[in-house]
Amino acid sequence: MKNFNFTITKKSKNGLGRRGVIETPHGNIETPAFIPVGTQAALKGITPDEAKSLNVQIIFANTYHLFLRPGEKVIKKMGGVNKFMNWDRPVITDSGGFQVFSLGEGLAQGVGKIASIFPEEQASKHQSHNEKSKVKITEDGVWFNSHIDGKKIFLTPKKSIQIQKDLGADFILAFDECTSPLAGYDYTKKSLKRTHRWEVESLQTFRKFQTPTLPSRNFNSKLQTQALYGIVQGGAYKDLREESAKFIGNMDFFGIAIGGSLGKSKKDMHRILDWTTPLLPENKPRHLLGIGGVQDIIEGVKRGVDTFDCASPTREARNGSFLTKNGRLNIANAKFKTDKNPIEKNCKCYTCQNYTRAYLRHLFQAKELLAPRLASIHNLHFMTELMKEIRENL
Repeated sequence: MKNFNFTITKKSKNGLGRRGVIETPHGNIETPAFIPVGTQAALKGITPDEAKSLNVQIIFANTYHLFLRPGEKVIKKMGGVNKFMNWDRPVITDSGGFQVFSLGEGLAQGVGKIASIFPEEQASKHQSHNEKSKVKITEDGVWFNSHIDGKKIFLTPKKSIQIQKDLGADFILAFDECTSPLAGYDYTKKSLKRTHRWEVESLQTFRKFQTPTLPSRNFNSKLQTQALYGIVQGGAYKDLREESAKFIGNMDFFGIAIGGSLGKSKKDMHRILDWTTPLLPENKPRHLLGIGGVQDIIEGVKRGVDTFDCASPTREARNGSFLTKNGRLNIANAKFKTDKNPIEKNCKCYTCQNYTRAYLRHLFQAKELLAPRLASIHNLHFMTELMKEIRENL
Protein backbone atom coordinates (compact mmCIF):
# COMPACT_ATOMS: atom_id res chain seq x y z
CA MET A 1 0.00 0.00 0.00
CA LYS A 2 1.32 3.44 -0.91
CA ASN A 3 1.98 5.82 1.98
CA PHE A 4 0.51 9.24 2.63
CA ASN A 5 3.18 11.81 1.92
CA PHE A 6 3.54 15.36 0.65
CA THR A 7 6.61 16.47 -1.28
CA ILE A 8 7.32 19.96 -2.59
CA THR A 9 9.04 19.61 -5.96
CA LYS A 10 9.37 23.25 -6.95
CA LYS A 11 8.98 26.67 -5.34
CA SER A 12 7.95 29.84 -7.08
CA LYS A 13 10.60 32.53 -7.35
CA ASN A 14 7.90 35.12 -6.82
CA GLY A 15 5.66 34.59 -3.81
CA LEU A 16 4.74 31.50 -1.80
CA GLY A 17 3.52 29.34 -4.70
CA ARG A 18 4.82 25.81 -4.91
CA ARG A 19 4.42 22.66 -6.94
CA GLY A 20 4.21 19.29 -5.25
CA VAL A 21 2.93 15.72 -5.06
CA ILE A 22 0.55 14.25 -2.47
CA GLU A 23 0.90 10.46 -2.28
CA THR A 24 -2.14 8.40 -1.21
CA PRO A 25 -3.18 4.72 -1.20
CA HIS A 26 -5.30 5.51 -4.29
CA GLY A 27 -2.59 7.27 -6.28
CA ASN A 28 -0.69 10.53 -6.47
CA ILE A 29 -2.11 14.06 -6.74
CA GLU A 30 -0.05 16.66 -8.56
CA THR A 31 -0.45 20.06 -6.94
CA PRO A 32 -1.66 22.75 -7.27
CA ALA A 33 -4.87 20.86 -8.00
CA PHE A 34 -8.58 21.58 -8.32
CA ILE A 35 -10.95 19.11 -6.66
CA PRO A 36 -14.45 18.93 -8.18
CA VAL A 37 -17.31 18.36 -5.75
CA GLY A 38 -19.34 15.17 -5.89
CA THR A 39 -21.76 15.88 -3.04
CA GLN A 40 -23.63 12.58 -3.21
CA ALA A 41 -20.52 10.53 -4.13
CA ALA A 42 -21.06 11.43 -7.80
CA LEU A 43 -19.99 14.21 -10.13
CA LYS A 44 -23.38 15.26 -11.47
CA GLY A 45 -23.80 13.80 -14.96
CA ILE A 46 -20.20 12.57 -15.22
CA THR A 47 -19.13 8.93 -14.95
CA PRO A 48 -15.91 7.99 -13.12
CA ASP A 49 -14.34 6.91 -16.43
CA GLU A 50 -15.19 10.28 -17.97
CA ALA A 51 -13.73 12.04 -14.94
CA LYS A 52 -10.50 10.09 -15.38
CA SER A 53 -10.37 11.01 -19.07
CA LEU A 54 -10.65 14.64 -17.98
CA ASN A 55 -7.65 14.15 -15.67
CA VAL A 56 -9.65 14.66 -12.48
CA GLN A 57 -7.25 13.52 -9.76
CA ILE A 58 -9.48 13.54 -6.66
CA ILE A 59 -13.15 14.06 -5.79
CA PHE A 60 -14.66 15.91 -2.82
CA ALA A 61 -17.69 14.14 -1.26
CA ASN A 62 -20.07 15.48 1.38
CA THR A 63 -20.16 13.83 4.81
CA TYR A 64 -23.42 15.43 5.95
CA HIS A 65 -25.36 14.41 2.84
CA LEU A 66 -23.95 10.87 2.70
CA PHE A 67 -24.70 10.46 6.41
CA LEU A 68 -28.36 11.30 5.70
CA ARG A 69 -28.57 9.23 2.53
CA PRO A 70 -27.77 6.34 2.14
CA GLY A 71 -25.95 6.37 5.50
CA GLU A 72 -22.31 5.71 6.32
CA LYS A 73 -23.03 2.15 7.47
CA VAL A 74 -24.45 1.28 4.05
CA ILE A 75 -21.39 2.72 2.31
CA LYS A 76 -19.05 0.89 4.69
CA LYS A 77 -20.89 -2.38 3.98
CA MET A 78 -20.44 -1.75 0.25
CA GLY A 79 -16.67 -1.49 0.71
CA GLY A 80 -16.24 2.24 1.31
CA VAL A 81 -16.93 5.32 -0.77
CA ASN A 82 -14.39 4.46 -3.48
CA LYS A 83 -15.92 1.07 -4.27
CA PHE A 84 -19.43 2.43 -3.78
CA MET A 85 -18.92 5.02 -6.53
CA ASN A 86 -16.48 2.90 -8.61
CA TRP A 87 -13.71 5.50 -8.27
CA ASP A 88 -10.18 4.18 -7.74
CA ARG A 89 -8.53 7.56 -7.29
CA PRO A 90 -8.41 9.60 -4.04
CA VAL A 91 -11.49 10.97 -2.26
CA ILE A 92 -11.75 13.66 0.40
CA THR A 93 -14.76 14.21 2.66
CA ASP A 94 -15.67 17.30 4.66
CA SER A 95 -16.72 17.16 8.30
CA GLY A 96 -20.19 18.69 8.13
CA GLY A 97 -18.82 22.02 9.35
CA PHE A 98 -19.80 23.86 6.19
CA GLN A 99 -23.40 22.72 6.62
CA VAL A 100 -23.36 24.33 10.08
CA PHE A 101 -23.14 27.57 8.12
CA SER A 102 -24.96 26.81 4.87
CA LEU A 103 -28.03 25.34 6.63
CA GLY A 104 -27.76 27.85 9.47
CA GLU A 105 -26.78 31.50 9.12
CA GLY A 106 -26.14 31.12 5.40
CA LEU A 107 -29.74 30.06 4.89
CA ALA A 108 -31.16 32.64 7.29
CA GLN A 109 -29.01 35.55 6.06
CA GLY A 110 -28.94 34.63 2.38
CA VAL A 111 -25.14 34.78 2.08
CA GLY A 112 -22.23 32.54 1.15
CA LYS A 113 -18.65 32.15 2.43
CA ILE A 114 -17.78 35.46 0.80
CA ALA A 115 -20.84 37.59 1.41
CA SER A 116 -21.23 39.22 -1.98
CA ILE A 117 -19.80 36.68 -4.41
CA PHE A 118 -20.37 33.07 -3.36
CA PRO A 119 -22.24 31.16 -4.58
CA GLU A 120 -22.60 33.64 -7.44
CA GLU A 121 -25.77 32.64 -9.20
CA GLN A 122 -27.50 31.53 -5.99
CA ALA A 123 -26.99 34.69 -3.94
CA SER A 124 -29.79 36.87 -5.26
CA LYS A 125 -32.31 34.05 -4.89
CA HIS A 126 -31.35 33.50 -1.26
CA GLN A 127 -31.35 37.19 -0.43
CA SER A 128 -34.82 37.73 -1.87
CA HIS A 129 -36.52 35.27 0.47
CA ASN A 130 -34.37 34.16 3.37
CA GLU A 131 -35.30 30.90 5.06
CA LYS A 132 -35.31 29.73 8.64
CA SER A 133 -32.11 28.23 10.03
CA LYS A 134 -32.07 24.43 10.28
CA VAL A 135 -29.18 24.47 12.77
CA LYS A 136 -28.66 24.93 16.52
CA ILE A 137 -25.07 25.16 17.76
CA THR A 138 -24.11 24.01 21.26
CA GLU A 139 -20.74 23.74 22.97
CA ASP A 140 -20.70 19.97 22.41
CA GLY A 141 -21.91 19.80 18.82
CA VAL A 142 -24.58 20.87 16.37
CA TRP A 143 -28.25 19.96 16.03
CA PHE A 144 -29.53 19.77 12.46
CA ASN A 145 -33.08 19.53 11.19
CA SER A 146 -32.65 17.25 8.19
CA HIS A 147 -33.50 19.02 4.95
CA ILE A 148 -34.87 15.69 3.70
CA ASP A 149 -37.43 14.75 6.36
CA GLY A 150 -36.95 17.23 9.22
CA LYS A 151 -35.47 14.58 11.53
CA LYS A 152 -33.24 15.98 14.28
CA ILE A 153 -29.56 14.99 14.03
CA PHE A 154 -26.79 15.75 16.53
CA LEU A 155 -23.32 15.97 15.01
CA THR A 156 -20.25 16.10 17.26
CA PRO A 157 -16.52 15.95 16.51
CA LYS A 158 -16.44 12.28 17.51
CA LYS A 159 -19.51 11.47 15.41
CA SER A 160 -18.16 13.32 12.38
CA ILE A 161 -14.86 11.42 12.50
CA GLN A 162 -16.72 8.12 13.00
CA ILE A 163 -18.89 8.80 9.94
CA GLN A 164 -15.86 9.72 7.84
CA LYS A 165 -14.01 6.62 9.03
CA ASP A 166 -16.92 4.47 7.84
CA LEU A 167 -17.13 6.34 4.54
CA GLY A 168 -13.46 5.46 4.08
CA ALA A 169 -12.22 8.50 2.15
CA ASP A 170 -8.46 8.99 1.87
CA PHE A 171 -8.62 12.48 3.38
CA ILE A 172 -11.05 13.53 6.09
CA LEU A 173 -11.59 16.86 7.86
CA ALA A 174 -11.82 17.82 11.51
CA PHE A 175 -15.23 19.05 12.72
CA ASP A 176 -15.56 22.83 12.90
CA GLU A 177 -17.98 25.71 12.55
CA CYS A 178 -17.85 27.68 9.32
CA THR A 179 -18.83 31.18 10.44
CA SER A 180 -20.88 33.69 8.46
CA PRO A 181 -19.17 36.66 6.78
CA LEU A 182 -21.71 38.78 8.66
CA ALA A 183 -20.60 37.46 12.07
CA GLY A 184 -19.12 40.06 14.43
CA TYR A 185 -15.77 39.87 16.19
CA ASP A 186 -17.10 38.69 19.56
CA TYR A 187 -19.09 35.82 18.07
CA THR A 188 -16.24 34.81 15.76
CA LYS A 189 -13.82 34.72 18.70
CA LYS A 190 -16.21 32.58 20.76
CA SER A 191 -16.77 30.28 17.79
CA LEU A 192 -13.03 29.95 17.22
CA LYS A 193 -12.39 28.78 20.79
CA ARG A 194 -15.15 26.19 20.40
CA THR A 195 -13.88 25.06 17.01
CA HIS A 196 -10.37 24.61 18.39
CA ARG A 197 -11.77 22.36 21.13
CA TRP A 198 -13.67 20.40 18.49
CA GLU A 199 -10.55 19.99 16.37
CA VAL A 200 -8.58 18.68 19.35
CA GLU A 201 -11.39 16.18 19.95
CA SER A 202 -11.45 15.29 16.23
CA LEU A 203 -7.73 14.53 16.28
CA GLN A 204 -7.98 12.49 19.48
CA THR A 205 -10.85 10.46 18.00
CA PHE A 206 -8.97 9.97 14.74
CA ARG A 207 -5.95 8.60 16.61
CA LYS A 208 -8.09 6.10 18.50
CA PHE A 209 -9.41 4.72 15.21
CA GLN A 210 -5.90 4.11 13.87
CA THR A 211 -3.96 0.87 14.26
CA PRO A 212 -2.54 0.81 17.83
CA THR A 213 1.00 0.14 16.55
CA LEU A 214 0.91 3.28 14.40
CA PRO A 215 3.06 6.09 15.88
CA SER A 216 0.82 9.09 16.54
CA ARG A 217 2.98 11.46 14.50
CA ASN A 218 3.84 9.12 11.63
CA PHE A 219 1.68 9.56 8.54
CA ASN A 220 4.01 7.47 6.38
CA SER A 221 3.20 4.03 7.78
CA LYS A 222 1.82 1.49 5.34
CA LEU A 223 -0.91 0.87 7.93
CA GLN A 224 -2.33 4.38 7.54
CA THR A 225 -5.56 4.27 5.50
CA GLN A 226 -6.76 7.83 6.10
CA ALA A 227 -5.17 11.21 6.72
CA LEU A 228 -6.74 14.06 8.69
CA TYR A 229 -6.81 17.76 7.84
CA GLY A 230 -7.23 20.45 10.47
CA ILE A 231 -9.16 23.62 9.60
CA VAL A 232 -8.08 27.21 10.22
CA GLN A 233 -10.96 29.52 11.15
CA GLY A 234 -11.17 33.09 12.47
CA GLY A 235 -13.36 34.86 9.94
CA ALA A 236 -12.08 38.12 8.49
CA TYR A 237 -10.23 39.11 11.67
CA LYS A 238 -6.43 39.22 11.49
CA ASP A 239 -5.63 38.34 15.10
CA LEU A 240 -8.08 35.42 15.09
CA ARG A 241 -6.79 34.05 11.79
CA GLU A 242 -3.21 34.26 13.02
CA GLU A 243 -4.15 32.61 16.32
CA SER A 244 -5.91 29.78 14.50
CA ALA A 245 -3.13 29.31 11.94
CA LYS A 246 -0.58 28.88 14.74
CA PHE A 247 -2.84 26.64 16.83
CA ILE A 248 -3.82 24.29 14.00
CA GLY A 249 -0.37 24.45 12.42
CA ASN A 250 1.20 23.11 15.61
CA MET A 251 -1.16 20.14 15.81
CA ASP A 252 -0.57 16.67 14.40
CA PHE A 253 -2.62 17.02 11.22
CA PHE A 254 -1.46 15.68 7.86
CA GLY A 255 -2.68 18.82 6.09
CA ILE A 256 -4.25 22.19 6.81
CA ALA A 257 -7.50 23.48 5.32
CA ILE A 258 -8.42 27.16 5.34
CA GLY A 259 -12.14 27.50 5.98
CA GLY A 260 -14.83 29.73 7.37
CA SER A 261 -15.88 33.19 6.28
CA LEU A 262 -13.53 34.73 3.75
CA GLY A 263 -14.84 38.24 4.20
CA LYS A 264 -17.17 40.36 2.13
CA SER A 265 -15.08 40.68 -1.04
CA LYS A 266 -12.32 38.96 -2.96
CA LYS A 267 -9.85 41.52 -1.59
CA ASP A 268 -10.84 40.37 1.89
CA MET A 269 -10.13 36.78 0.88
CA HIS A 270 -6.68 37.73 -0.41
CA ARG A 271 -5.88 39.55 2.84
CA ILE A 272 -7.02 36.54 4.89
CA LEU A 273 -4.71 34.27 2.89
CA ASP A 274 -1.87 36.77 3.32
CA TRP A 275 -2.34 36.57 7.10
CA THR A 276 -2.75 32.81 7.19
CA THR A 277 -0.53 30.84 4.82
CA PRO A 278 2.85 32.29 5.94
CA LEU A 279 2.13 30.94 9.44
CA LEU A 280 1.33 27.39 8.29
CA PRO A 281 3.90 24.57 8.25
CA GLU A 282 5.67 24.54 4.90
CA ASN A 283 5.84 20.73 4.78
CA LYS A 284 2.07 20.18 4.98
CA PRO A 285 -0.41 20.49 2.09
CA ARG A 286 -2.77 23.48 2.27
CA HIS A 287 -6.34 23.38 1.04
CA LEU A 288 -8.70 26.33 0.47
CA LEU A 289 -12.26 25.20 1.14
CA GLY A 290 -15.11 26.07 -1.20
CA ILE A 291 -13.24 28.34 -3.63
CA GLY A 292 -12.84 27.57 -7.33
CA GLY A 293 -13.02 30.72 -9.45
CA VAL A 294 -10.22 31.01 -11.99
CA GLN A 295 -8.74 34.24 -10.62
CA ASP A 296 -9.34 33.06 -7.04
CA ILE A 297 -7.27 29.95 -7.72
CA ILE A 298 -4.48 31.95 -9.33
CA GLU A 299 -4.35 34.32 -6.35
CA GLY A 300 -4.53 31.39 -3.93
CA VAL A 301 -1.63 29.59 -5.59
CA LYS A 302 0.47 32.76 -5.36
CA ARG A 303 -0.18 32.71 -1.63
CA GLY A 304 0.88 29.10 -1.13
CA VAL A 305 -2.38 27.14 -1.44
CA ASP A 306 -1.98 23.63 -2.89
CA THR A 307 -5.55 22.41 -3.49
CA PHE A 308 -8.99 23.94 -4.00
CA ASP A 309 -12.54 22.58 -4.12
CA CYS A 310 -15.76 24.04 -5.45
CA ALA A 311 -19.06 22.91 -6.95
CA SER A 312 -19.26 25.88 -9.31
CA PRO A 313 -17.82 24.35 -12.55
CA THR A 314 -20.51 21.65 -12.71
CA ARG A 315 -23.21 23.85 -11.17
CA GLU A 316 -22.58 26.56 -13.75
CA ALA A 317 -22.55 23.90 -16.46
CA ARG A 318 -26.08 22.86 -15.49
CA ASN A 319 -27.12 26.49 -15.89
CA GLY A 320 -25.66 26.76 -19.38
CA SER A 321 -22.56 28.69 -18.36
CA PHE A 322 -19.32 27.56 -20.03
CA LEU A 323 -15.86 28.44 -18.71
CA THR A 324 -13.49 29.91 -21.29
CA LYS A 325 -10.20 31.80 -21.32
CA ASN A 326 -12.22 34.95 -22.01
CA GLY A 327 -14.59 34.42 -19.11
CA ARG A 328 -17.99 32.74 -18.86
CA LEU A 329 -20.01 32.09 -21.99
CA ASN A 330 -23.79 32.04 -21.49
CA ILE A 331 -25.07 29.63 -24.12
CA ALA A 332 -28.64 30.95 -23.79
CA ASN A 333 -27.60 34.11 -25.64
CA ALA A 334 -29.57 34.38 -28.90
CA LYS A 335 -26.43 35.20 -30.89
CA PHE A 336 -25.34 31.55 -30.59
CA LYS A 337 -28.45 30.21 -32.37
CA THR A 338 -26.58 29.64 -35.66
CA ASP A 339 -22.99 29.76 -34.37
CA LYS A 340 -20.94 26.94 -35.94
CA ASN A 341 -17.95 27.43 -33.63
CA PRO A 342 -17.13 25.21 -30.65
CA ILE A 343 -17.39 26.72 -27.19
CA GLU A 344 -13.66 27.50 -27.32
CA LYS A 345 -11.29 27.16 -30.26
CA ASN A 346 -8.31 24.87 -29.66
CA CYS A 347 -10.04 23.21 -26.70
CA LYS A 348 -9.39 19.46 -26.79
CA CYS A 349 -12.40 18.39 -24.71
CA TYR A 350 -14.98 15.98 -26.16
CA THR A 351 -17.63 18.69 -26.24
CA CYS A 352 -15.59 21.22 -28.22
CA GLN A 353 -14.22 18.56 -30.56
CA ASN A 354 -17.70 17.39 -31.56
CA TYR A 355 -20.38 20.04 -31.05
CA THR A 356 -21.18 23.60 -32.07
CA ARG A 357 -22.45 26.44 -29.93
CA ALA A 358 -25.67 26.32 -31.93
CA TYR A 359 -26.28 22.67 -31.05
CA LEU A 360 -25.42 23.17 -27.39
CA ARG A 361 -27.78 26.15 -27.21
CA HIS A 362 -30.50 24.01 -28.77
CA LEU A 363 -29.97 21.26 -26.17
CA PHE A 364 -30.35 23.73 -23.31
CA GLN A 365 -33.37 25.38 -24.88
CA ALA A 366 -34.97 21.94 -25.31
CA LYS A 367 -33.96 20.94 -21.76
CA GLU A 368 -32.25 17.79 -23.03
CA LEU A 369 -30.32 15.79 -20.41
CA LEU A 370 -27.31 15.74 -22.72
CA ALA A 371 -26.93 19.52 -22.33
CA PRO A 372 -25.56 19.69 -18.74
CA ARG A 373 -23.45 16.58 -19.37
CA LEU A 374 -21.64 18.15 -22.31
CA ALA A 375 -21.28 21.44 -20.45
CA SER A 376 -19.85 19.69 -17.38
CA ILE A 377 -17.34 17.79 -19.52
CA HIS A 378 -16.09 21.07 -20.96
CA ASN A 379 -15.96 22.91 -17.63
CA LEU A 380 -14.10 20.14 -15.82
CA HIS A 381 -11.65 19.85 -18.72
CA PHE A 382 -11.15 23.60 -18.52
CA MET A 383 -10.36 23.39 -14.80
CA THR A 384 -7.90 20.50 -15.08
CA GLU A 385 -6.12 22.21 -17.98
CA LEU A 386 -5.99 25.44 -15.99
CA MET A 387 -4.30 23.64 -13.10
CA LYS A 388 -1.87 21.89 -15.46
CA GLU A 389 -0.90 25.27 -16.93
CA ILE A 390 -0.46 26.75 -13.45
CA ARG A 391 1.79 23.84 -12.41
CA GLU A 392 3.92 24.17 -15.54
CA ASN A 393 4.35 27.92 -15.02
CA LEU A 394 5.40 27.75 -11.38
